[in-house]
Amino acid sequence: MHPVLIFLFALIAILLFTAKFRLHPFLSLVLVSLLTGILAGEPIRTIQAVTEGLGSVFSRFAIIITSGSIIGLLLQKTGGMSLIASDITRFFKNPLLALSFLGFLFSVPTMCYILAYVIFIPIAKELSSRLNYPPISTATALALGAVASFNLVYPSPVIISAAEELSANRDMLILLGFLTTVPTSFSGYLYARSLGKAEVSGMNEGGVIREKTIVKEKKDLSQENGALQRTENRKPGRFEAYAPIFIPLFLILFEAVLNNPNTLFTFLGNPNVALLIGVLLSIFSGRVLGLPMIRVQVEKAIKRSGVVLLDLCGGGALGATLAMTGAGEALGKFFLQFNLPHILVPFLVAAALQTVQGSRVVTMLVAPSLLLPLVPELGLPPEILILSMASGTFMISHVNDPFFWIFGELAELTPSEVFRSNTLGNALMGVVSFLIVSGIYFFFY
Repeated sequence: MHPVLIFLFALIAILLFTAKFRLHPFLSLVLVSLLTGILAGEPIRTIQAVTEGLGSVFSRFAIIITSGSIIGLLLQKTGGMSLIASDITRFFKNPLLALSFLGFLFSVPTMCYILAYVIFIPIAKELSSRLNYPPISTATALALGAVASFNLVYPSPVIISAAEELSANRDMLILLGFLTTVPTSFSGYLYARSLGKAEVSGMNEGGVIREKTIVKEKKDLSQENGALQRTENRKPGRFEAYAPIFIPLFLILFEAVLNNPNTLFTFLGNPNVALLIGVLLSIFSGRVLGLPMIRVQVEKAIKRSGVVLLDLCGGGALGATLAMTGAGEALGKFFLQFNLPHILVPFLVAAALQTVQGSRVVTMLVAPSLLLPLVPELGLPPEILILSMASGTFMISHVNDPFFWIFGELAELTPSEVFRSNTLGNALMGVVSFLIVSGIYFFFY
């Protein structure tokens, strides 16, 4: 079967398994990987590709994602997140801009934009109630800020994966990612602000019903937080709150700037090591909880990260299998025959993957594998190619994207409101990001 037809089969199969049959993403991705390899006439090589793809992703992300989950949960439980959030909202004055920056700031160190959103949505709702902002506006500002940095800023999992696959210059990727993500995030803030000008109320009947029936564990989580706050009068100081986040980021950035392979900072600045240092610092700041509670929270964070890792491993399996079939090269040549600008090809490939299967990290695991054979023909610098693909991951968030439902349920919005806020807001940021990356390429390369 032609590689492009195999690719289309994979997309349709993923859509059916995840959206129609509601099969778990990990199982969906692994099953589609196996079926894709069988269609390509390579069943034996497919097994090897699937297992190697799974193992490769786990080895790259197990420490990073688990560490980020532990840091985020411990800082949430100790009140460190609340302290930082209060500082930022005081500093910015503008509550929507503050929420956008909160999402932007915490999405990368926690290694999960969903986690950043879940942690700070209570603050968004409180500001909405206190300052009479529409809930759709505050929730959108927070969510779009979180997604923007997660999609574009090193050392986010989506960027690390692509950088290793395509051998990108890390220093340049950090610089260009920052230059791209700041205006992209600001465009998300402006869109969230525009939503506030319309007479929209998130507290509608459907939202209230959903809030009552979402999950009982939300209520349990609130009770747990309340219990922690009642039983512990002490909270971490500012250094203890900020250190688990900013010291790892400093180590990673300093090592990138230093760029000397024979120094201690090469070891300390490795994202795996830097984030493990963040874990130790978060445990130290979490001593106010007591050792038994720290153990409980660490175990909870590890379980949470395990689910995420399984999904990513499934994406690694699919990426390795599609690369084996030659689908990426065939797909790229299919786009190139229309004389499209070469920089548009990685954007379209990533957008197609994202729209069909819904996970941004899976998209950025699969897309580089698909496009790797086409890198010489495209003639794009690896950093530009990565950021073009990353721009495509903003497109299109809909019902097969888990964040689509998490965003709406926690903000108490109807599906139509989620389409208008989350889906359109992300699409806007994707276009803005792509235009910025294109401008950087055409003017500076």
